[in-house]
Amino acid sequence: MTNTSHNLDARQERVWLGMPLALVAGYIAIVFCMTGDGIEQAFLSKYLVDLGFTKEHASLVFTVYGLAAAISAWLSGVLAEMFTPRRVMLCGITWWLVFHACFLHFGLERLSLPMTALCYGIRGFAYPLFFYGFFVWVVQVAPPARLASAIGWVWAMFTVGYGIVGSYLPSFTVPKFGFLPTLWMSMAWVAVGGIIILFLRPSKQVAPASTNKLAELSKGLTLIFEDRNIGLALITRIICNLSLFGFPVIMPLFYTSSEVGFTTEQWIRIWGTFFLIQPMSNIVWGLIGDRIGWMRQMRWVGFVGCGTATLLFYFLPVHFHNNTPVAVIAALLFALTVTSFVPMGAIFPVMAPKHKGAAVSVQNLGGGLANFCGPALATILLPHGGTRSVVIAYAVLYFAAAVLTLFIRVDQPRHLRTADLIEH
Repeated sequence: MTNTSHNLDARQERVWLGMPLALVAGYIAIVFCMTGDGIEQAFLSKYLVDLGFTKEHASLVFTVYGLAAAISAWLSGVLAEMFTPRRVMLCGITWWLVFHACFLHFGLERLSLPMTALCYGIRGFAYPLFFYGFFVWVVQVAPPARLASAIGWVWAMFTVGYGIVGSYLPSFTVPKFGFLPTLWMSMAWVAVGGIIILFLRPSKQVAPASTNKLAELSKGLTLIFEDRNIGLALITRIICNLSLFGFPVIMPLFYTSSEVGFTTEQWIRIWGTFFLIQPMSNIVWGLIGDRIGWMRQMRWVGFVGCGTATLLFYFLPVHFHNNTPVAVIAALLFALTVTSFVPMGAIFPVMAPKHKGAAVSVQNLGGGLANFCGPALATILLPHGGTRSVVIAYAVLYFAAAVLTLFIRVDQPRHLRTADLIEH
């Protein structure tokens, strides 16, 4: 190897607290893209009901979206390995912009439930391409022993955009401009993210896979059945984000109901608080997970902790009617526990080192199915037991997943000293 190539490789693997420095611009792009994608998540279900749709119709729209996102998430890992993450990300951003415009114009502006569900669902194929495409990019670049830390930064940028900016911004723009102009505004954020990715060209990127494309694509499904650990890990991956994707469907209506008593603006800011600490907690949990063990952290803080926090997010506001500090405490507890799942993204490529793209696709499939199953459970249970039944179902599944982790075996790479995580 020449000195030049050695220097390129060294620069490519330089990290700061686990973040690959070669992809800093990509991390920033994720903030912009996920801001645009997340602007509607705190108010869309309520807006659909205000337009005249029923709660069940609103839940159905989210369910269709989640199904599309699940399919796309499964494909995104292998596609990124086949065609390079950058190309897949640019494809996803373009797709998002086109079908978001269709969703607003042909669906919401014309009050058409079929077009709303169809266009929003088709748009659901887009975000996994640019988010999980970047996820694969990080997996390709980051050293294995620092993978959870690098992924922690991915989720930190996700929550800065999708959670913090995407939640707080509408609390100011909706009262001033309205719901629909706020939704049109989101396109500018995604477009800026696309421009950053367009000019992002690190010194080194893993070339597209030269293997048979159909075989590589199918590997993202067959791994589930060939490897018992990956199959079990997929189930836990689905469960870990159920409430994260289910709460935007049921909680805007619940928190603004007479039973709880918050206004829409108050709820949006409470939901924004849920994301406020996540950039730091994602990074911290990634570093801690690399030190104390990925599965141990996810079992106790993740599944047991998040199951408990999910229940508190519902029952505390019911008991303390219209009490903002109590609601904020519930949101913060939920945030601290749900972010401890950061190592989930690291265990899949470690369990299948010869098929990292396919393994990441399985992980992404789990995330996409969580996006589908969270709203789907709400759609099934809301007409029968209301919001409470949905929340209890989420919590029970979290506790069951904690037990399931006892049967998953992961050979975690060697832990590093804290000083080794910072390189200049």
